[in-house]
Amino acid sequence: MSTSNLLTRLTAALPELNKSEVKVANAILENPEAATRSSIAVLAAAASVSEPSVNRFCKRFGATGFPDFKLQLARSLVSGVKYISRAVELDDSIDTYPRKLFDNTISALMLAKESLPLPAIERVVNHLSQARRIHFFGLGTSAAVAKDAEHKFFRFNVPVSSHTDPLMQRMLAASGGVGDLFFCISHTGRTQAIIEAAELARKTEATVVSLTCEASPLATHSHVVIGLDNKENTDDYLPMTSRIVQLVVLDVLAIGVMLQRGEGFLPHLARIKASVKNTRLPDDSD
Repeated sequence: MSTSNLLTRLTAALPELNKSEVKVANAILENPEAATRSSIAVLAAAASVSEPSVNRFCKRFGATGFPDFKLQLARSLVSGVKYISRAVELDDSIDTYPRKLFDNTISALMLAKESLPLPAIERVVNHLSQARRIHFFGLGTSAAVAKDAEHKFFRFNVPVSSHTDPLMQRMLAASGGVGDLFFCISHTGRTQAIIEAAELARKTEATVVSLTCEASPLATHSHVVIGLDNKENTDDYLPMTSRIVQLVVLDVLAIGVMLQRGEGFLPHLARIKASVKNTRLPDDSD
């Protein structure tokens, strides 16, 4: 399905649609961002039609079904100010651009949830739980994500570090060994320094995991890939939704490791939490 002008195509097709299809089209056109987050039941109710009618409507416009239609609809919401955000236009005001950015992020998270590679996540949780040492690598915007990962995973009683210097990444990767896990973060998977570090680590007995685009060069140098289908164009715009999705996936991995550790690990986490309790001023809101 052509995605560049899907909303325009829906509008242009209105005179040719039957009564039920017009209802579905109007429900989508009234709030396309909400449509990307709706279930088929919710959209059918909003349009006062049956779920099979919605499914037939999606197929009329070239989708394989409703999930595929939502994915294509989300990708079609691609207009905006280059170098800032594709969700924003130059004439946006305080009444429009904050809501657009929230809607854009929510849509990206919902799409990521629907396409989450659960088998890969389970494998990565196992590798993280068994690692003797974990290094998180990231550059640019992904450097902040790598730092956040270090902050999450140090709690699991294993040496954890984050590295954003390409030379340090190369040296650490070349010195990897059994039990070392190199976790490489890159939205595009085309950042040369990260790819080279992963390639060096693969030549050792270490494990290489990547959070990146499934078919990227970085993915080919990784033992396990958490492939994300986030089509944010970070070559032309500031990374926004891709960064948020990466952070949530890391939250999923952290919870997975905690659940593997089991109830006996909770006192350790409680001690860490208690250690900062006295650093905060009392809460006088009550």
